[in-house]
Amino acid sequence: MTHTEILSKVDHTLLTQSATWDEIKTICDDAIKYGTASVCIPPSYVKKAHEYVGDSMSVCTVIGFPNGYSTLETKVFETKNALENGADEIDMVINIGALKDKDYDYILNEIKTLKEVCGSHILKVIIETCLLTDEEKITMCKLVTEAGADYIKTSTGFSTSGATFDDVKLFAENVGPDVKIKAAGGISSFDDGKTFINLGASRLGTSRLVKIEKTQSK
Repeated sequence: MTHTEILSKVDHTLLTQSATWDEIKTICDDAIKYGTASVCIPPSYVKKAHEYVGDSMSVCTVIGFPNGYSTLETKVFETKNALENGADEIDMVINIGALKDKDYDYILNEIKTLKEVCGSHILKVIIETCLLTDEEKITMCKLVTEAGADYIKTSTGFSTSGATFDDVKLFAENVGPDVKIKAAGGISSFDDGKTFINLGASRLGTSRLVKIEKTQSK
C-alpha cells in the first residue's frame, strides 16, 4: 500500500483550540496537494474553508465536540449550521453519559436524528473508545448500525488515548455491512495507518501523515 493510497483515506485534521485561519488554510492547501479524503476543522472555520477550497476538497467538521454532552437540540442546530456553511461531512460525539446509563434509546435517537439532518452527507459517530468497556463498544457498533450512520469513529483525540488496533478489529467484527470505520487519535506513522486500514478502517483521522509526507518530499 503506497503513501498516496493511505493519504487518500486521511481526514487531515486540525481541531486545536488555538487553531488560526492561516493554519486552517495551510492544512487545506496540503490536503489538496496530497489528495486526502477531507479536511476536518472546527465549525467556526467551515464557511471560510468551504469558500477557500471550493470543489477541490471535502470539508468535515465536528459536532458536540469533544465531550458529547450538549443537548440533542444543540447538536441539531450545530449540524444544520455546519451544513448551511458548506460542510460535506459531520463527525458527532455521542452522549457518553447516556451510554454509561444504558439509555440506549437516547443514543439511538440522537444518532438517527442527526443522520436525518445530514441526509446524503456523511455522518461519522465518535464513541470515545478509551472511556468505554468492550461491551459498551460492541453496543455502540449495534446502535450505530441500527441508526443508519455512515461511520463509527474511535476517538476525538482529546481524551486519555486515541485509536487502537484492537478497537478497530472489534469494530470490524461487530458493525453492520453498511457501516464504515474511522480510526482517529494518535496515528503517527504510515505503518500504523496501513495496519488500521488492513484491520478494516476506511478513514484515518490524523494530521501527522501529511506532515511526514511534506518533510520527506522536501
